[in-house]
Amino acid sequence: MYCSHQQALNGISHAIHKRHRIQLDCFRMCKSTSPSTTVERSINVIVLNGFLGSGKTTLFRNLLTQSKKLKINLGAIVNDMSELDVDGEILGNNPSVEEGDNQLISIHSCVLSSQQGLKKLQSALANLIHSPTKLPELLIIETSGSCHPMPLVQFFRDSGDWRLTGVFTLVDSLTLSRDFDNGEALIPAFQDNLHHGKRDVTNLLVEQVLFGSHIFLTKTDRVSKHDSNTAIATLKSLNPNAPVQVLQFGNMSLPSLFELADYDFPSVSVLIHELSQTLASENDRPYNIGTRVIKSDLPFHPQRLWDACHRFLDDQIYRSKGFFWLASRDKFAMLWNQAGSGINLEIVGSWRAGILEDVESGLTNEEIRELKKRLKKESGRFGDRHCDLTVIGDKGHIDHFTHALESCFLSESEVQLWREGHLFEDPWPSTIRKVWN
Repeated sequence: MYCSHQQALNGISHAIHKRHRIQLDCFRMCKSTSPSTTVERSINVIVLNGFLGSGKTTLFRNLLTQSKKLKINLGAIVNDMSELDVDGEILGNNPSVEEGDNQLISIHSCVLSSQQGLKKLQSALANLIHSPTKLPELLIIETSGSCHPMPLVQFFRDSGDWRLTGVFTLVDSLTLSRDFDNGEALIPAFQDNLHHGKRDVTNLLVEQVLFGSHIFLTKTDRVSKHDSNTAIATLKSLNPNAPVQVLQFGNMSLPSLFELADYDFPSVSVLIHELSQTLASENDRPYNIGTRVIKSDLPFHPQRLWDACHRFLDDQIYRSKGFFWLASRDKFAMLWNQAGSGINLEIVGSWRAGILEDVESGLTNEEIRELKKRLKKESGRFGDRHCDLTVIGDKGHIDHFTHALESCFLSESEVQLWREGHLFEDPWPSTIRKVWN
């Protein structure tokens, strides 16, 4: 498992898997648990909604960090449609969760707006209320990008213990720029779908905006001022009742969230009436969105990975994320974070195997023995090094890109070269942000 040097001897699991949170088992949580409890007051709830890669996890990380500094007890629920639960791992490593009172619940392998997801949400809320720790002052829920907000709005409308005060819809300005002519083509595309009885991600994007109490346009630093203004005008025309604001790098004041009024349920009553039958007929993975999981203990060949992304990544691959290692940077555990055409790499820690191999690690003999003992428990050929990625995209395109990524793992002959100290060509940026200690 990867870790910092300071973690080499402690008894805590490695940085990704270490956290104080409730891990909801997919099958156990399918059992319905009644949310009826005795609560002195309703707890405010904010839902972070928005399409894949719009910046929800970045915002959530920021809010969790503030909660530790301000000593605010947050309840946190994160939903990931993939079985890997990458967002839960990222948020679970936040110091406010690891060291503070904040309780993080992960609901994965389903979309929160599905019937399965709502049952798990019901159980998660009951767990929060019945937890021996104090009740949260505020509950924040991050949905998966393919989550439709309407079932959640209905759920909290009918809940007595929880007070919905915000549905924050995050919209990626790059997506609007690339796929919808800075937003100008979004409404016509939506109208065309309505005319032909078609439902796809365009419907989801528009309906996420329609149900939003607050709309946030993200990644505006990567488009021109004119393009962002065009996008803002489109979003305002779609939902004139919601303020539209620019959100840079997830910077939002946590205390301001306690000043929000109740969610305006009457304003979406007509929408709910019109969409209820349509959404009831959709399956748990609507909008032709599929997921694939890549698991291997092998490292990626850096040059092949670079070439594959430039050749095979298209606008039908909405999101890919996870943890991996490069043959050229074998000491570091890295986070792969792709949304649309953009890919970010972040260092999340050091592999324990890498620390052990470093002759200048500064470890004592006792620390070395302890690391060797832990690494013996790992099943992979390279100690705790591994690659776990999830790919989310259109079902007609996702396999093509997934296979392209899988072809980037080292071959057996290349593994031998790596063991002999071969230096692989590496075109990825030499400076990569380190996000965790």
